[in-house]
Amino acid sequence: MVLVFSHDDCLGHITPLGHPERAERLGAVAAGLAGLDVEHRACPLGTQAHILLGHSAEYLARVTANEPKSGWAQMDGDTYLSPGSLNAALRAVGGACAAVDAVMTQGGRAFVAARPPGHHAERDTAMGFCLFGTVAIAAKHAIQTHGLSRVAVLDFDVHHGNGTQDLLWNEPCVRFVSSHQMPLYPGTGSAREKGAFGQIINVPLDEGSGGAAMRAAWAPVLDHLAEWAPQLVILSAGFDAHQDDPLAGLNWTSDDFSWLTRAICRLADRVCAGRVVSCLEGGYDLEALTACIAVHVEELGRVKDER
Repeated sequence: MVLVFSHDDCLGHITPLGHPERAERLGAVAAGLAGLDVEHRACPLGTQAHILLGHSAEYLARVTANEPKSGWAQMDGDTYLSPGSLNAALRAVGGACAAVDAVMTQGGRAFVAARPPGHHAERDTAMGFCLFGTVAIAAKHAIQTHGLSRVAVLDFDVHHGNGTQDLLWNEPCVRFVSSHQMPLYPGTGSAREKGAFGQIINVPLDEGSGGAAMRAAWAPVLDHLAEWAPQLVILSAGFDAHQDDPLAGLNWTSDDFSWLTRAICRLADRVCAGRVVSCLEGGYDLEALTACIAVHVEELGRVKDER
């Protein structure tokens, strides 16, 4: 059974009409979860201490001060604040940290169905629909709270996780891997970007390269991680590499997301008692998102003997 962390506050982050990162995405996620063996839990609010694991106090104050009482405020060209945005983003952070706590104390796997996404948010900068670096904060929380020394953060969103990379650049206890279409927004993520300790692995993929190229790229990375033996695996689970997504063109199918999730879970089964926390990032075609969530969470829920 997969623990699913969510909260209605995440519907309160309202973006302008036509914006791809919209509240309806969570309805598509719920449709993908329907009929699966999951246990629903509420995302708690992330605390100031959580946010300060990844961001400066000045940045948190700026986001808080800029949240409008009505309408929208913009943090950058495509990152909006509405009256419910701060609580939504805090629920995403709190849910990710609570999922880490649950998996570390109870075992198993968790999926955090929250928005806005987080992997583009840098230490002092909101960008790419993202306010707080949810996954990077969850990794730092795992290190601080549970004493871990080896956490793998794996990002398969179609866009490079520049914010996660920024927040983890000087973190020796984390291996961060990002596969992404390149060239594409935000323009970072070359294989030359390796982190302060060589602990970052960027895997650029060509537009139109499809699932075969993804599988060939991820297989050796997962073998490398197996040797490092992470104590916990955290996922930035973006589904915008799907062939129907409007924002990019890697042309993956739901079968590709199933394969990658299964391969990651096999790694976790081998080295860390299966502990995986997955957090929603991108995915902007609603039908494709529903299909991908269904196969992703189904794979998370498979027991080791079925793999």
